[in-house]
Amino acid sequence: MDEQYQKICNIVKADIERVNKNLAFNPDLNPELDRAIDGFLNAPSKRIRSLMTILYLRASKIYLLPVHYELMAAIELIHNVSLIHDDVIDESKLRRGIATLNDKFDNQLAVISGDYLLGVALKKLVKIGSLSVIELLADTVKTMCLGEVNQYFNRFKKISIEDYIEKSSQKTGALFEAALKAAFILAEHEIDETALEFASDFGLAFQIRDDLINVKNSDATKNASDLEEGIYNAPLILSDNLDEGIEKTKDLLNNYVNCAKQCIQDFEESIYKASLIELLELLEDV
Repeated sequence: MDEQYQKICNIVKADIERVNKNLAFNPDLNPELDRAIDGFLNAPSKRIRSLMTILYLRASKIYLLPVHYELMAAIELIHNVSLIHDDVIDESKLRRGIATLNDKFDNQLAVISGDYLLGVALKKLVKIGSLSVIELLADTVKTMCLGEVNQYFNRFKKISIEDYIEKSSQKTGALFEAALKAAFILAEHEIDETALEFASDFGLAFQIRDDLINVKNSDATKNASDLEEGIYNAPLILSDNLDEGIEKTKDLLNNYVNCAKQCIQDFEESIYKASLIELLELLEDV
């Protein structure tokens, strides 16, 4: 999958490089902590939110402006903040193959580091100069936190699949949707409800795939942590039989992938549309 994903990234390689350039900065907290933060941000990363947004804009023939790359850098920072805080909550020791900040230092310093990066993201959003985008991203961060809170209070409960979808939409789907919506705002392009539906379906498919992989790899630390913390994901919600639950979750995943495909079916044929379809099909590769 990594090779196929990289091929898709190469279609918009120059765009991704501009996102990474806008994401680069020198932390100024403490030399040891600065190196750890820089290593975390520059560890192998899919930049999938940026990739989805760029491909969709190009498939829609919407011209990318310099502020779009600043926006996507801010989105990536917000995402990384959520990862740092998730590692604290989950007491994770590894992220992307390297020691987490909470394991390398402690929870307190990891939380502060996440807050610091959120400040960097906010500064980028202010630099963009769109109050609508700032408000949108502020609401999105609130929604992501709400998803975590709902997950906390539903621990050790076998919630309904509807509640699972709502939580996944809050924790993950919201940032995918916000990335595309904000990009439309900055392009001064009328916000397309179909585009928002695409981003939402894409984000849900991404989260369902992640949960499916965690449950299939039942010996993985992340999955063990989820179960120990009383967090039930789709396969365990859909059936008491794990194998049956996995198959039903695959059907659920495929449903969101197909819904996302339908959202772009009327696009003019192009390498960008083809890449979006290929990217969606990679999500089904579990």
